[in-house]
Amino acid sequence: MLPNHSILITGGTGSFGQAFVQEVLTRCPTIKRLVVFSRDELKQFEMQQRFSDRQYPGLRYFIGDVRDEARLRRALEGIDLVVHAAALKQVVSAEYNPFEYIKTNVIGAQNLIEACLDTGVKRVVALSTDKAAAPVNLYGATKLCSDKLFVAANNIRGKRDIRLSVVRYGNVMGSRGSVVPFFLGRRASGELPITDPAMTRFNISLQEGVNMVLWSLENALGGEILVPKIPSYRITDVAQAIAPECRQVQVGVRPGEKIHEEMITASDSYNTVDLGAYYAILPAGGADSLDAYCRRTGAQPVPAGFSYSSDRNPEFLTVEQLRALIQDHVSAQEAPAP
Repeated sequence: MLPNHSILITGGTGSFGQAFVQEVLTRCPTIKRLVVFSRDELKQFEMQQRFSDRQYPGLRYFIGDVRDEARLRRALEGIDLVVHAAALKQVVSAEYNPFEYIKTNVIGAQNLIEACLDTGVKRVVALSTDKAAAPVNLYGATKLCSDKLFVAANNIRGKRDIRLSVVRYGNVMGSRGSVVPFFLGRRASGELPITDPAMTRFNISLQEGVNMVLWSLENALGGEILVPKIPSYRITDVAQAIAPECRQVQVGVRPGEKIHEEMITASDSYNTVDLGAYYAILPAGGADSLDAYCRRTGAQPVPAGFSYSSDRNPEFLTVEQLRALIQDHVSAQEAPAP
């Protein structure tokens, strides 16, 4: 799809955005147009040092905020494909600043939907999080609301040739603010703070996340929440992989945190299908719509009562596998040798 299409990515200067831009430019350096939409001029300036519009003539940097619908409409002129990665996502900060998260994650999502419907956009893929499944914190609740907005927008597209879908996945290995760089930064202290020794999380690499979004742009039919089949890890194993010499100190669960994460709840199972590499949670529309989706895609319904959580995942990463992944996805100067 890439050579003949124009793409815009919101939150384009974030960890995912930069990896997405790099992948798109690697696959198609002569892409028609690739717009990096974000509100941080410094991050855009730094990104321009890596990805220059002189080297990539189709690349554009566009300062704007998803809270500003008029600016979104301007940025979306002539755009075919949209990846929505802009979000506020720190769990603890959301508990303290709830309405700021609502403005960006919920109202910003609706602004983007309205602008896409009015500007001829063909495909939209929005990034979600495992914290949106049965949320217990404000951040997860805003992302669940955002997911619902993108799914429901397919009901009002009318005769427009537009499909809107969501991808939901777990913690990204080595992304800013995640546990791996945090533990690496604390390694010299001789102690690593562990919220709860039973805690588990899903794990995905940035590259896997990018590949999933590109797959979704081409294959999603609209209305799905797509979930990848990815491994889990134990937080204690991450600490052991990074700094086996450090003492692990239990500090308690922070406000809004879960011990284990879910991506598909048992209640979702009645509308969930297995696509092979991914699951798809479909809009509630009865058995007929689920059967029609399966006939069209070759998917199979999951068993009633099925759930997908980080503690009951059939695949867990070992300490050795975690250490190798950290070596691959974090600066070699910072990461422990495998």
